[in-house]
Amino acid sequence: MKHFHVSLCLLVLFLKALTRCTVTASEFQLEGDYLIGGLFNLHYVTSPIYYDRPEAFDCSRNLQEFSVEEINNSTTLLPNVSLGYEIFDHCSDTQNFPGIFKLISDNGSIQPWGQPQQQQLHRSNDSKVIGVIGPFTSTHTLTVAPLFMVDLTPVVSYGASISILSKNTNFPSFLRTVHPNKDVIEVIVNILLYFNWSWVAFLNSDDDFGIDGLELFLNRIKDTDICLGYTKALNDNTNYSQVFKQIEAQKINVIIAFAPKLTAEALIDSAIQLNITNKVWIADDGWSLNTKIHKMDGIKNIGTVLGVSQPLVTIPGFSDFIYSYKSQILYENAGQQKFCNQICNCSNLTAEYILSVDPSFSFAVYSAVYAVAYALHNVLQCGKGSCNNNMTVQPYMVLAELRKTNFTLLNQSIRFNENGDPEFGSYSIVFWNSGAVQEIGFYTFQSVNFFINTTNIQWHINKVPTSMCSPKCCEGYAKKPNGVQKCCFTCEICPNGTYINSTEDPFTCIHCKDTEWSEEGSTSCKLRVVEYIAFTDTGAILLIIGSCAFMGLTLAMSVLFAINYNTPVVRSAGGPMCFLILGCLTLCSVSVFFYFGKPTTSFCIMRLLPFTLFYTVGLACFVVRSFQIVCIFKITAKFPQLHSLWMKYHGQWWIIAGAFVIQTLLLLIGYCYGPPVPYDERFWYRDKIIVDCTINLKATAGPVIFLASLCSLCFIFSYMGKDLPKNYNEAKAITFCLLLLILTWIIFTTVYMLYRDRFIIIFNALAVLSSLYSFLLWYFLPKCYIIIFQPHKNTQQYFQGLIQNYTKTLSQ
Repeated sequence: MKHFHVSLCLLVLFLKALTRCTVTASEFQLEGDYLIGGLFNLHYVTSPIYYDRPEAFDCSRNLQEFSVEEINNSTTLLPNVSLGYEIFDHCSDTQNFPGIFKLISDNGSIQPWGQPQQQQLHRSNDSKVIGVIGPFTSTHTLTVAPLFMVDLTPVVSYGASISILSKNTNFPSFLRTVHPNKDVIEVIVNILLYFNWSWVAFLNSDDDFGIDGLELFLNRIKDTDICLGYTKALNDNTNYSQVFKQIEAQKINVIIAFAPKLTAEALIDSAIQLNITNKVWIADDGWSLNTKIHKMDGIKNIGTVLGVSQPLVTIPGFSDFIYSYKSQILYENAGQQKFCNQICNCSNLTAEYILSVDPSFSFAVYSAVYAVAYALHNVLQCGKGSCNNNMTVQPYMVLAELRKTNFTLLNQSIRFNENGDPEFGSYSIVFWNSGAVQEIGFYTFQSVNFFINTTNIQWHINKVPTSMCSPKCCEGYAKKPNGVQKCCFTCEICPNGTYINSTEDPFTCIHCKDTEWSEEGSTSCKLRVVEYIAFTDTGAILLIIGSCAFMGLTLAMSVLFAINYNTPVVRSAGGPMCFLILGCLTLCSVSVFFYFGKPTTSFCIMRLLPFTLFYTVGLACFVVRSFQIVCIFKITAKFPQLHSLWMKYHGQWWIIAGAFVIQTLLLLIGYCYGPPVPYDERFWYRDKIIVDCTINLKATAGPVIFLASLCSLCFIFSYMGKDLPKNYNEAKAITFCLLLLILTWIIFTTVYMLYRDRFIIIFNALAVLSSLYSFLLWYFLPKCYIIIFQPHKNTQQYFQGLIQNYTKTLSQ
């Protein structure tokens, strides 16, 4: 591969600049006190080439003058020490072992492998190799590196980026001056996220490098919105037509090509030939600066090409050296065959071509050589113009200093982490603009910083392209998966009472809390309005006034009845029983006050207890009163003995007391079983909570049934006395009051079943107050009217006349 001549020339330049020895006949082998091995890919071998010895490059000695000049100027790094090198063309996994064996041999022989420390003791002083620069590719490095790990010879690669090389347990003496694949993948994923590209294809080379990149990419996108719609491992037998058909079928607009130069060239050339257009291509650092690809005919038609590249660093003096070197080259061995390793015709490359090829890894080579040199500087304890030449330098000693390396080179601080990965450098983000590569952004590692200047990108469709499996859901819609890929989905609106948080989980409509509500298609919940009838509410004020008025009327009537206690009207209304009824009705009206304000357990109990208990006593009084009216006018003549016993033992008071005791027991049992407590009504209204009291039907069934039974008895007895004397007929008034009572609670029950707003509480209190007013207005008020406005009817003679007339009617 021709672009590796640049790296090779760099290595020669850097090594010669660090040495103080004469130039040998080969530009790729130089004797010195210490040697650095070099493994460079100068050819690409697809078929076996057999040879019986490692051949050295026999190129011109054009670096001699420049190297001597550099050596003379280097007085601080390795003073009075000469550094040599031996470089081999490492173009094959299987055919380069003679050169590697030469690097690891001692005086032409290889010692049996044992423990690293023992191996170091067996090394002779004739072995001068203190480190190796290269190989470039990950696969070559995986093949070669273990051979150097045995005696801890430092291997500093300027191109191998596979992840497994970061494991110290497997590769204890491996370091590199390029970032591992995970860093390139990180930049690529950041580009995808920046432009919201979620549906992508990943084409990788079918080797260790590409497979590692795919695994890293899959792990990195797990917690993102990015989906891998298509992936393919590329090799020499790949059917590119089928690959692009699959990509088109999946409607993928962004293609990541994670592959070395030759694989990328074949891929892009196929895309041009197959007329693949309107795609976004993302290149890794292996081919993002490749001049051959971005000068291909038809490259503009494939779409927009973005890439991640090593930052371009200008090496001072390199251009002058190349021109000087090429002007002095001698065309020797021009007829030799260009097969792999050391036989090479170097004369066919111009200085312009060398300077124009991909410079991606120039600084990586440059810093790798200097890292070894600085490590040797520290081992030899160089300083003040001299080094300690009396000590024996072993590779593991250089390795120890390499791991502690920290020096500045071209304004960059060169150092390695515990895994041997670089802790320096950055990545450039580039755009292929009309055949030229333009830097549009960067990604730094020490302080993570990502930047893209989108104004410099000329998209193939005049706007930022999109690449997604499914269109983005509108606000308030949840994604319903459509297949195995999370990027493929349909959109469904979130119903009432739910919301969607696209940031946390775009696939699930989350239910609101009980205290919250939401409309259809919401992205958040709102708090429900908590409602109850406050004392300051207009309805509450009116009912409180009505209740207070009721208490005032009952008190006034009680006073009036007390004043006229011995009159026939008061006696016919019940006599002393009137005061019990009025007192019970007054106590019932107390329950109205507890329907207002925020309910508590005591409030809920007091809503029902006074009304249910004392209304029972009042109804019992009316039952007794109705029975007495019927008994006096209809039963006395037929059953005089029964009437005598009733009067003798005051039967009416026993019935009233019995009703009170029974209802008290029923209420106690009911409250023990399930007392009324506050609860929040959330079913009827989604946007508010009605705070009310529970009604336990089982707990209230007993008291209600007993109350209804008294009401029924009272109605029966009062109806039986409907034809009694007009002015003496309390039965008719009681019947009418009971009809009003029944009608009131039928209306309330109907409304309660259909309507559950907070105003149902007011309606409940109104039903209670109406039940009380029905007896007060239709039973007691007429009595008061007679006492006040018709006193002539409130005499003994008037009532006796009515009774006599009724008796005559019955006898006829």
